Amino acid sequence: MTDLRSIIIDKIHKEGPITFETFMDFALYYPGLGYYTSPHTEIGRSGDFYTGPHLHPIFGALIARQIEEMWGLMGRPSDFVIVEAGAGKGYLCHDILSYLSERDLYNSVHYKIIEINPDVRESQTRLLRRFEDRVSWIGSLEEIQGIRGCIISNELIDAFPVHVVKMERGRLKEVFVSSDGNGLTEVLDEPSTGEIEDYFRDVNLNFPDGYRTEVNLRARQWLKDIGDSLKEGFVFTIDYGYSSREYYDPERSSGTLLCYHRHQVVENPYINIGNQDITVHVNFSALRKWGEESGLMPVGYCPQGIFLIAMGIDELLQEIYETSRDYTSEVLKLKALILPQGMGDSHQVFIQYKGNILPFSLRGFSIRNHVGRLTHHDLLSS
Repeated sequence: MTDLRSIIIDKIHKEGPITFETFMDFALYYPGLGYYTSPHTEIGRSGDFYTGPHLHPIFGALIARQIEEMWGLMGRPSDFVIVEAGAGKGYLCHDILSYLSERDLYNSVHYKIIEINPDVRESQTRLLRRFEDRVSWIGSLEEIQGIRGCIISNELIDAFPVHVVKMERGRLKEVFVSSDGNGLTEVLDEPSTGEIEDYFRDVNLNFPDGYRTEVNLRARQWLKDIGDSLKEGFVFTIDYGYSSREYYDPERSSGTLLCYHRHQVVENPYINIGNQDITVHVNFSALRKWGEESGLMPVGYCPQGIFLIAMGIDELLQEIYETSRDYTSEVLKLKALILPQGMGDSHQVFIQYKGNILPFSLRGFSIRNHVGRLTHHDLLSS
């Protein structure tokens, strides 16, 4: 069987250098061979990374609490759709529905998972068999239109293929991937699309020579697709990232792109092709701007740890204390979700809304709401 590296090199030999975005798309999503489309990819402690739901079911329970409040604000509609993209093993769906199964909302919920990998879908189906009357699978947002509910993603947008750029002699250049025969090399050329220059012109930054960073234009299309599909409801984004001010800090001159292979950080994306994750931090200021263009109004933004505390993690901890046989072990897992040294500070929660019930407040942002920091022009005053 032809390996993915050879497929990419063959494409370059036939068509010339490709954008890094195209390379990343092949590495992650090439049918049957990409990192997220291969039947061999493992997510969790045995794989290359794990997410909040892998640590403890409380994560999903607290997300469910927030969704329940959203349902109430919308007037408790009898047909409430939860859409999750990039559901991984299905743990988040399982834990959300487990919590809601004892709540009024459960009878109104239809949970739809967007999944393109048939092997992953099969695994999810086995895990979620208990909820087979509530869960269904779709291939893309285009299959659903006019829904009322909540569209949720947990560490999804960081895996969208990105364009990589670098300043050279005062001009913005794009990184392309070429081949020197057998290996892959980088070359700089004019940006492949005017959207890249428009994006950085809007931010109004003057990068020094050698400054390297990324732009995630697919996130813009993702939010547009959400705006087209969602009649009324919320967009619930959990990911690691920054505001524009933090993202384009002068000290972050090498960008945010990293790879993960067997829980080890790898800086070279051109090795282990198809067998390692490639991620880029999310610019939440851009998500706010692009969301507003698609009719999605920003509601709240804060670190994951603060959000989970506001949602009442202490109340569920008390329940664990009363019932768990290994309370200490469970508390250690929860600490990873909320403490600043871990996912509590690196991961952010961002919620947007489409509809007519503004203004309102959500419990998850009752302690802290930094949504005002998400201005795409927030570097102008720096």
